[in-house]
Amino acid sequence: IFYHKLGTDPADDPKIYGEGCAKELSLGTSLSEDGRYMLLHVSHGWRSTDLYFRDETDPAGPAGRFRPIVEGIDAHFGGRIIGETLYALTNYQASRYRVVGIDLQNPAPANWQTLIPEADDLTIEDVAFAKGHIIVSGLKHAVAHLYVYDLHGKLQREIHLPTIGSVTGLAADLESDDFFFVFESFLIPPAIYRCSVSKDAPAQPQPEVILASAQAVDPNLVSIAQVFYPSKDGTQIPMFILKRRDLSVSDGTPHPTVLIGYGGFNVGKTPTYMPAIVPWIESGGIYASANLRGGNEYGEDWHRAGMQGNKQNVFDDFIAAGEYLISKGYTDHDHLGIWGRSNGGLLVGATLTQRPDLAKAVACGVPLLDMVRYHKFLIAYLWCSEYGNPEDPEAFKWLYAYSPYHHVHEDVSYPAIYTYTAESDTRVDPLHAKKMTALLQHVASIKAAKGPILLQVEADAGHGVGKPLHKIVAEQANMWAFLAWQLGLS
Repeated sequence: IFYHKLGTDPADDPKIYGEGCAKELSLGTSLSEDGRYMLLHVSHGWRSTDLYFRDETDPAGPAGRFRPIVEGIDAHFGGRIIGETLYALTNYQASRYRVVGIDLQNPAPANWQTLIPEADDLTIEDVAFAKGHIIVSGLKHAVAHLYVYDLHGKLQREIHLPTIGSVTGLAADLESDDFFFVFESFLIPPAIYRCSVSKDAPAQPQPEVILASAQAVDPNLVSIAQVFYPSKDGTQIPMFILKRRDLSVSDGTPHPTVLIGYGGFNVGKTPTYMPAIVPWIESGGIYASANLRGGNEYGEDWHRAGMQGNKQNVFDDFIAAGEYLISKGYTDHDHLGIWGRSNGGLLVGATLTQRPDLAKAVACGVPLLDMVRYHKFLIAYLWCSEYGNPEDPEAFKWLYAYSPYHHVHEDVSYPAIYTYTAESDTRVDPLHAKKMTALLQHVASIKAAKGPILLQVEADAGHGVGKPLHKIVAEQANMWAFLAWQLGLS
């Protein structure tokens, strides 16, 4: 981290932190509200965070030293300094997170004050601070909820949200009663809302829409159900299922169904706006999104149950989701498609090799597929904390055990697969998609596949962030057209 003073030559900026740091670390800074303290975040992958601070009034200036607040604890920490207190959101001794107050001058864990304790039914995702209040957003069974507490941790009220959905972008100011957030759902585009913590606000205030887009579909025409199904080990997994309200699943007719998942990096699959699913549902298709282990839906224990040596749980959860959809009459093997991107591409790749009979078609986007050598390319070494390092003998065993590329067999007839990647992807090297497609096409020349083995490599594009609209439209059109073609949706 470098310290830059406006109007000076950046080449002269002094380095204030990072000398000798491991390249796997991620660094970030923020300032306290009054500008006195700088808070430094040092993230060790997706497992843990160290926090340091320094006094910006120190006569040493940019050469001032950082003092530890939290160091060497295997847990996530984040927060904001207000006065002499760090209000921290952490999963330390609280898998589903809690909010603690840490005295900067006496930061030992024994002195922490728990303000908002861990709840049995809520996973806290984010906190913000308005005038005299703490705003908390969290998940109950993968559905967003929003609460207002005072600074002592006493619950004041729950904020009414429009429907099941996701809350992001929580923002507030210590000098204002107002706070802002973004809400979206499967059929509702992201909209910015404003709400107040004022004592004059109603007990259950209705947030005010500040900026919104028009909806593409009447939500009353679509049925959104949340179900829970058992995975291989009996763990109950939630899943959202969307279909046209008038579409019957009890008449024995299998419907073209797309199942998606992710299951990793503490990232949940909460209800977010996906306009591309609208024509699919309007045409009689079904869309299902499973909340697999490895995400954040039920806290850090849920995340760790799907990482490193537990990664097979994620694939078992996903396979069980497909079997559930078939057993309940939504679809059958000949009308089921699976789709995943990035870590989700690994998910569908592993499902393809472990259960080639499960789905008729696979859409595999910007995937990781060779898990024995993944860490050698681009920035993938950063993910060793999530997957494990193949150079560690113990980790090699579990990585090889599920690595999709290493479990393609010449005596198996594989389903149709459309793999798409981008030549300039700087996150997941396109070599994964290319070599897997080449291997599957080779096997198809020996044992005929059940459908085409396709690869698209896009020029002038990367992993997806910042992709222009016309490229997003083309990518989505190709992928959904492939699934409609293979699953028989017209």
